[in-house]
Amino acid sequence: MKKHLVRVHQSKEKIDRKDQLAWKIAELASDSYKMNNNVLDMVINRIIDNASVAIASLNRTPVATARAMAIAHPRKNGSTVFGMPNEYQFDCEWAAWANGTAVRELDYHDTFLAADYSHPGDNIPPILSVAQQMNMPGKDLLKGIVIGYEVHVNLVKAICLHEFKKDHIAHLCPAQAAGIGAMLNLPTEIIFQAVQQAVHVSFTTRQSRKGEISSWKAFAPAHAGKLAIEAVDRAMRGEGSPSPIYEGEDSVIAYMLRGKEAVYEVPLPELGEEKLAILETYTKEHSAEYQSQALIDLARRMKQKITNYEDIDSIQIYTSHHTHYVIGTGANDPQKMDPNASRETLDHSIMYIFAVALQDGTWHHIHSYARERAQRADTIRLWHKISTIEDPEWTRKYHEQDANKKQFGGRVEIKFKNGEKLIDELGVADAHPNGSRPFKRKNYIDKFDSLSEGIITKEERNRFISLVENLADLTDKEVKLLNVQVEMQNLDHKTQAKGIF
Repeated sequence: MKKHLVRVHQSKEKIDRKDQLAWKIAELASDSYKMNNNVLDMVINRIIDNASVAIASLNRTPVATARAMAIAHPRKNGSTVFGMPNEYQFDCEWAAWANGTAVRELDYHDTFLAADYSHPGDNIPPILSVAQQMNMPGKDLLKGIVIGYEVHVNLVKAICLHEFKKDHIAHLCPAQAAGIGAMLNLPTEIIFQAVQQAVHVSFTTRQSRKGEISSWKAFAPAHAGKLAIEAVDRAMRGEGSPSPIYEGEDSVIAYMLRGKEAVYEVPLPELGEEKLAILETYTKEHSAEYQSQALIDLARRMKQKITNYEDIDSIQIYTSHHTHYVIGTGANDPQKMDPNASRETLDHSIMYIFAVALQDGTWHHIHSYARERAQRADTIRLWHKISTIEDPEWTRKYHEQDANKKQFGGRVEIKFKNGEKLIDELGVADAHPNGSRPFKRKNYIDKFDSLSEGIITKEERNRFISLVENLADLTDKEVKLLNVQVEMQNLDHKTQAKGIF
């Protein structure tokens, strides 16, 4: 692993291509290296995980909308869409749009947190869609996904976006472009242009995750995937892109991030070195923002020592800067305390999440967000007694460079009206690689079975699991079948008013 210094250069201060971050990313994407067996296993886990949450969200409104838009763009020998029969195929960018929205809707797949934060599983839908349209075999699809993860994770380690209120798809889109380029075995020059274009078009503000959080939270990574596909397409046709996109005088670093005096150190594997970043990522056992995972598990544990919730005077959660300011009371979002708030907003309210998990001792991707659940009077009373406090020690643990020492949880102090206190803490979720019950293949398949129960047939379940577990050896025709189909009567196409398409 080598750290690359990235800084802004004035226009008169020429920077060679080989010294630009986008070129380094492109070299990484066009590199040859030995595939690690643990990496192969984790890619398979991630494809299963994505399919799980996509199936469970198929009839939710944003997903139905994205699917309806994709269906308007049929293409012979194109790409498949989650839920639809495999014989129905569509333009790959629109399939990526539909599938990316389905994967992201429930906020229930993998995560990586460092200087910034991310859902690296969002790389998979556009890379898979292009693989299907371009008739790529499993070994090339595997390579593309690994590179998407590698680029994404290492950008997230080095360059903080949320500090400057930029949405985290700005790291996702170039990673998706690099992954597509790697899968298609494109030359470094073409990937370089595609990565730069992807960076240029994907910088947006974090208002999408602030205040009244809308369905765009699910659409945003799918939109990044669509943009990444278009960026690669343009580059393959010989078109160039704004350059240097990271280091230029009017670049994203100069005017959207830390400014003209900024210096970033971006780690990337050496050429020929194994690409292992996917092994640093972790999935969710619970359908909620990742920083709430350990706190949900902690609430389940603390529930066992509480007999009457009305005896509680206050609950204080001591946690990291990010948790406090993004999903805690530090955000100063009144919507996070509103029983009429959207699911997307409640998903970003640790006060609501902790209250429900403490009362119920469990978390469910539908029931825990139900309107009647959020409006229960006793829950509202408990919810409004909860506040978060930034603790420097938990912030330090959050930013720990050693993956084995990183922690994303917190310490909870429950104060009772009689003056007694209940105090407990948890650093990582039970399902985290360092947790009490780390997720293995069986857990991913169990999650798939739980979320797809009653939606797909046993035969379809067995077909998909068998196929994906043979990923590295799949033919191009078998990659075309890497989709989960449901009975057509179980797909709701009537939820949306008509649009342009």
